[in-house]
Amino acid sequence: MVFGVSMEAPICLVENENEYLRVNPKAVNILEKITQPVVVVAIVGLYRTGKSYLMNRLARQDHGFNLGSTVRSETKGIWMWCVPHPTKPKFTLVLLDTEGLGDVEKGDSKNDSWIFALAVLLSSTFVYNSMNTINQQALEQLHYVTELTELIRAKSTSRSEEMDDSDEFVSFFPDFIWVVRDFTLELKLDGHVITADEYLENALKLIPGRSLKAQNSNLPRECIRHFFPKRKCFVFDRPTKERELLVRVEEMPEDQLDHNFQAQSKAFCSYIFSSAKAKTLKEGIIVNGNRLATLVTTYVDSINSGTVPCLENAVTTLAQRENSLAVQKATDQYSEQMVLLVRLPTDTLQELLSVHAACEKEAIAVFMKHSFKDENQLFQRNLVAAIEEKKETFMQQNEAASLSYCQAELDKLSEPLRDSISRGVFSVPGGHSLYLETRKKVEQGYERVPRKGVKANHVLQSFLHSQVTIEDSILQSDKALTDGQKAMEAERAQKETAEQEQELLRQKQKELQQVMEAQERSYKENMVQLHEKMETERNTLLREQEERLAHKLKVQEDMLKEGFRMKYEAMDSEISQLQKEIQKNKKQDRSLGAQLFDGFGNVLVSILPGAAKLVGLGLEMLSTHMKKKKSSS
Repeated sequence: MVFGVSMEAPICLVENENEYLRVNPKAVNILEKITQPVVVVAIVGLYRTGKSYLMNRLARQDHGFNLGSTVRSETKGIWMWCVPHPTKPKFTLVLLDTEGLGDVEKGDSKNDSWIFALAVLLSSTFVYNSMNTINQQALEQLHYVTELTELIRAKSTSRSEEMDDSDEFVSFFPDFIWVVRDFTLELKLDGHVITADEYLENALKLIPGRSLKAQNSNLPRECIRHFFPKRKCFVFDRPTKERELLVRVEEMPEDQLDHNFQAQSKAFCSYIFSSAKAKTLKEGIIVNGNRLATLVTTYVDSINSGTVPCLENAVTTLAQRENSLAVQKATDQYSEQMVLLVRLPTDTLQELLSVHAACEKEAIAVFMKHSFKDENQLFQRNLVAAIEEKKETFMQQNEAASLSYCQAELDKLSEPLRDSISRGVFSVPGGHSLYLETRKKVEQGYERVPRKGVKANHVLQSFLHSQVTIEDSILQSDKALTDGQKAMEAERAQKETAEQEQELLRQKQKELQQVMEAQERSYKENMVQLHEKMETERNTLLREQEERLAHKLKVQEDMLKEGFRMKYEAMDSEISQLQKEIQKNKKQDRSLGAQLFDGFGNVLVSILPGAAKLVGLGLEMLSTHMKKKKSSS
């Protein structure tokens, strides 16, 4: 299995030709091979501001992304470079370099907005690259951030209802880094030295006043503060004091660049390597390369069809594909482990069912790990049915192996008996007693054969049944026996046959009970693991909501500090609504078990008939399980 890939050079991920976006299939193929979580760093900014240079530094290469040396923008669309993460071996670093915004050769500014929106949607760390200083002009050039509410939807219902759901952007938006290049100012405020982060936060403070100009000036500031709770700033000196060398920075050895620039570049890269997180969607869905490929394809398809990219729709599309794969992975895991652990024929049916239970438990865990957003447990239902079918196949194979093995062994053991019958050895006075003695030796030899399996009694009884007519013939022709003795022997033979039939019936009833118990165990395991997964998802959602609440309260507090009481009060209703959602989410824990048994539990009963006994005890069973889990944690 491929975990990550290392590309020698970047490749275009989203092609931009004549303002039409197209996903490059070759880039998608590369992403689909990456099973590791991806840390996605995207950089945007005006053209000819040195974005590609920084991305090459992150790739730890001197060349790769095209820097260019003229006023013409070199990068078209979005280019991708997947490299091993330098400090996190279990992750792949995906670098996205976007074409320069504001290219004068473009005829459609909307195209820039889509590139900006895609960079936000795909990245886990979003880098905005600008020149000189963060002033009003720089913020006006960042007008793309104000358009995100028109270009992105969190929920599919919002568009039809014309609702603004940008309140939820913080749940899946990336971290925000503002990089200021060729910075020549002193980092001071009111005579005090400040950090680059403090410089950024000061620049994002709202401008007092209610005029239209003030409102327009404040809009990008408000959007950045609302959408990106985690913000960082880096300032860079000019890479060299010599103007003629600036156009060939990529060709210069790093040690010939300005010392401050070198240190700033290393600090930037170090921060990215240590702090940039894996790409994660709402409710903790971690994105790997394969999932990123689905996301970019889904988003670009939406844009080209004239609709707004919607996270909920993208996650639904992703879930359909990923959950199908999760079912396949889980069933493959089950089959592989069963083949590895079971040697057919098993000595008893219970031996097979015990291995089945262990393999099924692992398979369900694999499904839970790789699945998400399994609405109404449709895919888990498919998994239950698939494993049940595979279990039946293993049981049939077990029976067939036992049948074949037992018949072969009994054929070898009974060969002397058949030879004696064909030679008429028992057609003499006292022949019936001799026949019984010889047949008994066959039975004793068969009893000593190891691991005969579940069909052992069936094969033996079939053999004895085939001997009934032969024994009766030998009995009736035995002149050493009186008629009374023959009648007694015939009655004994009939009694033995009846006992043998009863023993077979008892075995079948026992095996049926074992199968029913196995189905009950399957029911319980599915319900327990589903409950644990839903509880984890609920806690993740609760954590996200509480983080959103903390962010809103912080923004509201800042509004009051900056003197914007009306904006402060306007946020009260949003905060109140979010607090209600949190309280509702906390109360769901009490009814979660009941919901499971009313829904998925009843479905399981139809798939696993033996599980029906557990329905009445289901809530108690889960309650006991969760109490044990909490007491041990």
